[in-house]
Amino acid sequence: MPRALLIVDKLKDFGPGGSLAVAGSEKCVPLINALQVEGGYDVIVLIQDWHPANHRSFASNNPGVATLSLFRLGGKPQVAWPDHCVQGTDGADFVDGLITHLAAIVIRKGMNPDVDSYSGFYDNDGTGTGLTGFLRDRGITAIDVVGDATDYCDKFTALDGVQDGFDVRLVADCCAAVNVTPGDGDKAIAEMQEAGVAIVTSEQVLA
Repeated sequence: MPRALLIVDKLKDFGPGGSLAVAGSEKCVPLINALQVEGGYDVIVLIQDWHPANHRSFASNNPGVATLSLFRLGGKPQVAWPDHCVQGTDGADFVDGLITHLAAIVIRKGMNPDVDSYSGFYDNDGTGTGLTGFLRDRGITAIDVVGDATDYCDKFTALDGVQDGFDVRLVADCCAAVNVTPGDGDKAIAEMQEAGVAIVTSEQVLA
């Protein structure tokens, strides 16, 4: 079964000291590198948050809205994030130590200032990133999802992968959760399992 590895948002702003640091995310880097080198993938894809500075998901662009609170954006519930992964900034770069030269493509998302984008496949308004077509053109029928964060970008990438007909696995020890609310990561894994995503470990993939 032709399989792709999707590396989601392994970016400096989600790493230690970043503006939206995800606890434990740095521990995933060597595991993700091992998957790239030893996992036998047919295609490797890097997915990158690439926000304009005026992105409306940022709390700083919504006066009176507290960071990490919920508000409405485009009629949908939206977390008010700290500024992160702004185009051209160091925080939008891939984390130090991550192997990047094996990737066939970098898929950028979140470039529309009025729409947030968690999934590597679609913005939150359903606009496609081109990832599905890219994978289908290469005969890919299965994907493994790794990166940041379990409860947001990993979850929505995995769910959209299932929706678009791919066989999807989440490599759980290669992901870390934001946990805006305690337990969000565990809830996300349960939601993915219910949708048909297989939850595996890097050890199982490499066995």
